[in-house]
Amino acid sequence: MAVICPAILTDDPAVFQAQLEEYKTFSRRVQIDASDGTFAPSTTVPINNVQFPEGLNVDIHVMSARPSDHLATILALKPSLCIIHAEVNDDLASLTNELHNAGIKVGLALLKGTFPGKVKELIVNADHVMIFAGDLGHQGGNIDMLQVEKVPLIRAIKPDVEIGWDGGSNLSNVRALAHAGIDVVNVGSALSRAADKAAMYQSLVAESEKKGVLV
Repeated sequence: MAVICPAILTDDPAVFQAQLEEYKTFSRRVQIDASDGTFAPSTTVPINNVQFPEGLNVDIHVMSARPSDHLATILALKPSLCIIHAEVNDDLASLTNELHNAGIKVGLALLKGTFPGKVKELIVNADHVMIFAGDLGHQGGNIDMLQVEKVPLIRAIKPDVEIGWDGGSNLSNVRALAHAGIDVVNVGSALSRAADKAAMYQSLVAESEKKGVLV
């Protein structure tokens, strides 16, 4: 059964706070997309200006060419999970050790063109692998369902790793993602643009839990 995780991506502090406050009322887990403009083509609310509500499990998806530049802030925030990109030119092994030593789980995000076998050692040391299948730095992009082919490749490297999905997930495909073996489906615009976000969240959960042949 897949976990539906609301994702927040915005450069507006008021929108950020409003979404965080609303999402915590119906979800115990939220992903915050953090971009400094060096890796993704857009910037978001700086994570050194945010605070997390008590009792909420927060994943931070760090879209930065140098995630180590933000390490001090991440350690201070102490999220449940910090997701960094396999494609960046940084010492990811050292960064992983620093995060693990602080009790923070480490996630590894793979862009569409990144083959899991090329980053095998990083996957072995990760707690979570995010299959990124959308448009980096934007919500509401088109989904690339062919990326689900990475699921068995990742499982072959580390069978018990948590596998996440980011990009284009909505009511029309969340069931297929859950059946493909995705553990965590991050949902952005399908929730943020919904008139009733709580109702949409429950619909996504219900759809992801359906069994049987996809029709």
